[in-house]
Amino acid sequence: MAIDPVRMEIDQETREAIREAFQDLKNPVTLNVFVGPNCKYCDESIKIAKVLEEEAPERNGEKLVKVRIFEKGKDDAEFKRQRVERIPTTTLLEGSIRYTGTPSGEEIRGLVETIIRISQEDSGLDPSTVEKIKSIKKPVHIEIIVTPQCPYCPYAALLANMFAFEAWRNGKKDFIADTVEAYENPDIADKYHVTSVPAIAINGILAFVGVPYEEDFIERIIDAIEGRKFKTEVISESATSI
Repeated sequence: MAIDPVRMEIDQETREAIREAFQDLKNPVTLNVFVGPNCKYCDESIKIAKVLEEEAPERNGEKLVKVRIFEKGKDDAEFKRQRVERIPTTTLLEGSIRYTGTPSGEEIRGLVETIIRISQEDSGLDPSTVEKIKSIKKPVHIEIIVTPQCPYCPYAALLANMFAFEAWRNGKKDFIADTVEAYENPDIADKYHVTSVPAIAINGILAFVGVPYEEDFIERIIDAIEGRKFKTEVISESATSI
């Protein structure tokens, strides 16, 4: 997969939409951007994070979206603490929610909504789903492979992010939602033989192509951690070819 990502500029209209959406922010949220040398898309990841910070409202003279930037070779302790291996990467909640690659194009929508829900301390998940997340006692690594042009990908990423949010606030720091930009990380996309996105892997096994229902997603996570075999479910009406 050698296609260069199509990047979408954050124009004034998009800025205004972000500013309007961020009026719903309640508590501060921190975005961590991990960058390093010889990194083609690091500047873009910083730019996107800074736009989100700029368009967030202030409280007591401080922005409700704060950006921290960590450099490889300089801030390696933070890379290790948040379990970041690739650049650029953007994280929330101490690395429990991760964007491996640039969260550009359509992914900005999912990132904005993720920030809002964390700020409001409301995942929007069904209480039965939350209870099942609380019962999980083994590590979970969800990879959501996306592209900037995919209109369905933000929904899959948001759902996985909210699972990770509920796990995080119940003290489960080994539950990670990792949104992977396919063009910037072709080895991960190739590992799962991805031809359509969103493609969702759970603990290294491809589980869904398309956006799953919440109840199916949590059941598949439980299957994965319990070692039960399952087939990849293709939800064609919510997937797009790459």
